[in-house]
Parts: sequence; C-alpha cells; structure tokens
Amino acid sequence: MRFSILPKDTVFYDLFGKSATHLVDGARLLAGLLDPDTDRAGTAQDIKDVEHDCDDVTHDIIRRVSSTFVTPLDREDIYRLAGALDDVMDDMQAAADYIHLYDIEHLPPGVSAQIEVLRQAADLTVDAMPRLRDMHDLEEYWIEINRLENEGDEIYRKSLAHLFSGAYDALTVMRLRDVIEQLESAADSFEKVANIVEQIALKET
Repeated sequence: MRFSILPKDTVFYDLFGKSATHLVDGARLLAGLLDPDTDRAGTAQDIKDVEHDCDDVTHDIIRRVSSTFVTPLDREDIYRLAGALDDVMDDMQAAADYIHLYDIEHLPPGVSAQIEVLRQAADLTVDAMPRLRDMHDLEEYWIEINRLENEGDEIYRKSLAHLFSGAYDALTVMRLRDVIEQLESAADSFEKVANIVEQIALKET
C-alpha cells in the first residue's frame, strides 16, 4: 500500500459509485424493452437520458483529476475506470436504440438472457465500487463478473446459431444481429471494468 502525507480527494469513489448506479438504471430500463407493448420510444429516451447523466459523471471525474493535486489512485487508473464505466452505458444505450429504431416487435429468447447477464453485472459493479476505498473483498466481484461474461458468451453464440437457422428473413437477421452484438459488447465492457478494478487492487495492496 502506498502512503502520502498529503490529503487526497476521496470524492472519486463516490463518483465511481454514481456512475455504476446509472448502469443499474440502464440495465433495468433495457429489460423493459423486452415487452413489445411497452412505450419503446419513451423507454429508449429514458435510457438516453441515463447515458447523458453517466457522461456528466465521467466529465466530472476528468475535471477533478485535472484540478486535484493528490488523487487517491493513479491518475491513469482513474481515467481508465471512468472511461470503462461510461463505455458500458454507451453499449447499453446503443442496444436500446437498435431495438427502438428497428421497431423489432418480437425479440428472441437469447436477448432476454443477455439482458439478465447485464442486469446482474450492473448490480455486482455498483456493490463493488464503494469497496475501492479500502480494496477489501473485491476478488469475488471480478471472479463473478468473469463468470457472467463467459455465460454471456455462450448465450451470444447460441443466439447467433438460432439467428442463422433459417427462422428469419435476411433483413430481420441483420437487425437482430446488431442488437445481440451490442449486448455482447456491453457484457465485454463490464468485464473490462472488473479487469481494471483487479489491476488497481493488485497495485494498491
């Protein structure tokens, strides 16, 4: 553990937690798009609003890094973690846009399973962020995120196989593939966040 006699701005931990809370909100709203009777335009806009809020937190973190003399973590690590959290929200928002803009009436079962993986990953991530303060009990977090990402990979492969089974016309295949690939990207982004947390923990302890 590194020590400093100078005070450090610990608000970064709160901001990481705030960013992760937006991911929980985004995953919940994304799940709402599974219902074809929901107001998809309204829900897609709600997700876009959450994405803007997440952007605001990211920009706040960047500004604080520039103006803080002594940061609680390496500056590069703060940038990396803030950017990775923001990337997750960007991926979820893009998936929501595809579902709405393509006006996909019925989504295959694999999409629901992918979104459930994202919902669980978001819950784990928001629970982990406060533990960055003392770097305690984080190992279970990144192990479980890795397990979820592997589960998501399997769902993704099965979804692709179903997509190209001949059950859909070519245009529908293209549209659904955009959705499931964007959801897979979101799962990968959650794993990137966990990997960064692991690297920070190993460095700081």
